[in-house]
Amino acid sequence: MKSWKSFLAASALTLAFGTAAFAARTDLVIGIPLEPPHLDPTAGAAAAIDEVLYANVFQGLTRIGPAGEVLPDLAESWTISDDGKAYTFKLRTGVKFHDGTDFNADDVKFSLDRARADDSVNAQKALFAAIDTVEVVDPATVKVSLKTPQGSFLYNMGWGDAVMVAPESAATNKEKPIGTGPFKFDSWAKGSAIKLVKADGYWGDPVFLDKAEFRIVPDAAAAVPALLSGDVQAFPFFQPDGVAQIEGDPRFKVVVGATEGETLLSINNKKPPFDQLKVRQAISYALDRKAIIDGASAGLGTPIGSHQSPASKAYVDLTGVYPHDVAKAKELLKEAGFENGIKATLKLPPPSYARLGGEIIASQLREVGIDLEIIPVEWAQWLDQVFKQKDYDLTIVSHTEPNDIDIYSRKDYYFNYDNPAFDKVIEELNLTSDETKRNELLGEAQKILADDAVVGFLYELPKVGVWDAKLEGMWQNAPIQANDLTKVKWAD
Repeated sequence: MKSWKSFLAASALTLAFGTAAFAARTDLVIGIPLEPPHLDPTAGAAAAIDEVLYANVFQGLTRIGPAGEVLPDLAESWTISDDGKAYTFKLRTGVKFHDGTDFNADDVKFSLDRARADDSVNAQKALFAAIDTVEVVDPATVKVSLKTPQGSFLYNMGWGDAVMVAPESAATNKEKPIGTGPFKFDSWAKGSAIKLVKADGYWGDPVFLDKAEFRIVPDAAAAVPALLSGDVQAFPFFQPDGVAQIEGDPRFKVVVGATEGETLLSINNKKPPFDQLKVRQAISYALDRKAIIDGASAGLGTPIGSHQSPASKAYVDLTGVYPHDVAKAKELLKEAGFENGIKATLKLPPPSYARLGGEIIASQLREVGIDLEIIPVEWAQWLDQVFKQKDYDLTIVSHTEPNDIDIYSRKDYYFNYDNPAFDKVIEELNLTSDETKRNELLGEAQKILADDAVVGFLYELPKVGVWDAKLEGMWQNAPIQANDLTKVKWAD
């Protein structure tokens, strides 16, 4: 009898330890190329902020799903008035911020009023320009009245810049972010990693991971060894030139998807000689997109001729407006009075698509008589000098914000572009909710930008994801700048 009891005890112990041994992992290390300048999505333009915090720590009234669809988030439902100017949001109840304070209608009013205030530092303040008033109906109901109907309003509320914050913690979110999401902030070792842990008492579906670390791996050459060693299990945005070293290895998945990242040779439209249309057109003719795509994105980018993702229903293929034509570029420069050439600067931020693409573009422009001095800058410098101060001639950057063609109508935007005809199209677009009509207007806007050669339109940035083959729930596409971990898990 004693031996039988011992056998049962031993068997139970074996089963217990066996189950634990084969239980799915609950930790994940994700490699990201750029360190965020801070951790407040409502106070910065850097995509790296949202790539860590969107949907994980911070949430909005709505959210953007993996297919680019608008989904309920902190608002479980909403109604829209017949005139399209009033949105009444029904909020989820029982939601708490990570510091234990309650989320309610007062927080929504605070967040939206703060984002649209005169002294707002929100990088996408224009998203909130249509809002007239925000009214607390009761703790679980908010009415947002617009000055005019806005067809994209629910989508706009799903951006990272529109996440909900609390008055108690808004001022310190840059260093210690407090949100309502399934993960809470744990620590930030500057220059190394940002760590999140599962939030207790989360209102929504429980997540599978207990902890996630976003490790900064700025050197593309270090990404492959980090994967092969197992130090990093996923790179949602992998450098395309490293794919050849991973492809075919059964331990990993290589997933190529679409982004909203229009990669541009941005031009300061008010800085001579780039204020002349013929000079900008000459630049467009000088660009050999195929060579740029081959050299800067391992041939994986999709060429574009205006500011719209080829994955969009509203996309118009305008790549033929400026075919690669060196003779035409030289002719236009001569007509503009620059037969002796132009000297200018090209400021390049850290991403490899910019640094690699910059060398290729400088060579192509040199061929037509435009001599560029390449100036590498760090990300913080780029945001300050180029984006804020507009202190640049040319630069290269991917605009990864979704549906953002309206940026060309913003008078303080770093392109320094001003065209009343374009502005009129955008104004009509903002008042239109019918999808067919919106697509027509988006087509008109794309054609104006191409004709004006506002920037050098290069290609749509591919989303190259590489991760452990046992990982599930990672996003293939990037309809918004995010690494949403809410469905990510290790296979059993």
